[in-house]
Amino acid sequence: MNSTEIKGNWNEIKGKLKQKYADLTDDDLLYEEGKEDEMFGKIQQKIGKTKDEITKWYSEL
Repeated sequence: MNSTEIKGNWNEIKGKLKQKYADLTDDDLLYEEGKEDEMFGKIQQKIGKTKDEITKWYSEL
């Protein structure tokens, strides 16, 4: 998943993440260009998944 894919589909991805993982807040899912790694770090801490697991989940949508 690259930054163009993330940026283009972010609202859809964010909604699905919030449905699946209720602990995630809008602040956790704040997308800022160039700070994707920081965002993934916050998501990883909250849901206990690796970046690869999150990427795999996204690709299966």
